[in-house]
Amino acid sequence: MLRRSRRFLPARPPRRRHSRPHGKAVLPPPPAAPTYTRDVVRRATAILRDHPWSAARPLLLSLPGLAWDSHTVARVLKTHPPLQKAFLFFRLAAAASPAFRHDRFTYTSMIHLLGEAGRVPAMLRLLAEMLRAGVAPDAATFTTVMHWLARAGDVDSAMRVWAEMKSRSRPTVVSYTACVKILFDARRAEEARRVFGEMVAQGLRPTCKTYTVLIEHLADAGKFEATLEIMDKMKEACIEPDKALCNILVQKCSRAGETSVMTHILQYMKEHFIVLRRPIFLEALEALKASGDSDELLREVNPHLSYEGIEYDPILSDQGYITDRSTIIYLLSAKNWSAIEEMINEMASNNVQMESHILSHVIEASCADCRLSCGLTVMRYSLRVGCELGRSAYCSLLGKYIRNGSFDLVTEIVEGLIISGYNLGTYLSSILILRLGYAGQSSYAAHIFRLLTADKNVVPYTALINAYFQAGKVDGALDLFTEMRTAGISACSGTYEVLIHGLQKAGRKPESEHYRRERMNMQWRLQYLDQCSSEDSLCNYLFCGLHG
Repeated sequence: MLRRSRRFLPARPPRRRHSRPHGKAVLPPPPAAPTYTRDVVRRATAILRDHPWSAARPLLLSLPGLAWDSHTVARVLKTHPPLQKAFLFFRLAAAASPAFRHDRFTYTSMIHLLGEAGRVPAMLRLLAEMLRAGVAPDAATFTTVMHWLARAGDVDSAMRVWAEMKSRSRPTVVSYTACVKILFDARRAEEARRVFGEMVAQGLRPTCKTYTVLIEHLADAGKFEATLEIMDKMKEACIEPDKALCNILVQKCSRAGETSVMTHILQYMKEHFIVLRRPIFLEALEALKASGDSDELLREVNPHLSYEGIEYDPILSDQGYITDRSTIIYLLSAKNWSAIEEMINEMASNNVQMESHILSHVIEASCADCRLSCGLTVMRYSLRVGCELGRSAYCSLLGKYIRNGSFDLVTEIVEGLIISGYNLGTYLSSILILRLGYAGQSSYAAHIFRLLTADKNVVPYTALINAYFQAGKVDGALDLFTEMRTAGISACSGTYEVLIHGLQKAGRKPESEHYRRERMNMQWRLQYLDQCSSEDSLCNYLFCGLHG
């Protein structure tokens, strides 16, 4: 039945065959390149700068991709074309498209150009025109007008604009900052403090620029200690002082001869890799020379300027030295570690000296970039030629090589640190010995312990005892405990914790019980004494409960 019904289906139309043209196939045209706003803005600005208005007007009207909208017009005005042609372009935009209407963004951009050029009456007339057109000014518009009125010397008019802004809209933190600066510059400090308090009461968080205005006022008033308090408050609010603030404050300190406050600022700049502008660096250098203070920290903060102001020195003025130093600074900025390593090796073979702060910067930067071989090469070079590195450079190398498990190099770095006259400190030496012990490197731990001089107290002794127990050297651990007692160093709870656990793990239970009783007797004697040395507290912190 199904087969018979197929005879009654309509016949399919014959498939049309397309004849292929002889020769090469015709490719579709490539898609047109997209038109970006930044390119249109750049071309419009070039027309305004390079052509008279009679020629610029038709070029602008026929410019491909120029959309007469608020965003594009404001972008063109913000490129600061010549003022007269910028104003004519502003008028042309309103006539070029029937759908275009100036808004607060285009008005504010043109108002800013007029104020910047000192055309304050024209700026105010444009603001009045904006109001007549029914365009409501926002906080940015009022702040711009207020700023340029104050720059023109009319502070009272600026404050009337401030009052008008508060009646029409809610001021932003930028507006409050501008108002505070205007009042401080006009020596109306009481009003400025009141406006700042009002800003905080409104729940607005001060920015770095706001704090910069406050600090600049305090520095001008000679209250440099108060500027440091403001900087501390900034850090508490998680707002880091920026390069502009540091440069302003260093310049103020230099002119006032406040080198002690300048030292605090320079130390902060060193920690955050902030540098000074060259004129301010030279002012600070002269201020430090006049006060008789060292300029070493200033040069460490600004390695690219550290040769400025150096008087004649046979070594530092040598042309070869200057070339080597400049090359290393350039390679450091480019992070070309392999080239620095090659250069340092050649300098070591020729016994050429280099400034220690530059070498320290190279080590810290190479460790941060995980190029440890360069840092190690610089350390070996400094020990060979007698350059003293900073303690932070050694610590950078130590941290990286400990995490890498290169314990033979860790020992070498510790030796270099001690040879340079630095003290490891109780905590660092003990943590290092403890880490080596858990890595099964008791011989390296013992070697570092023997290098210690002033830090041999109960904490490193306990750390090495623990390292011996970790390596299975039970008798060596007990001999070291006896040596500690012979040296007149009393054991604490942390020491007994290590002894008891180590002996139990070694299967020597009677001896562990003996030291358990000793610990109980010691704790019974000390329970009535309200005294505990810092070493005992650190040892108990590190080792009590360590094996629990």
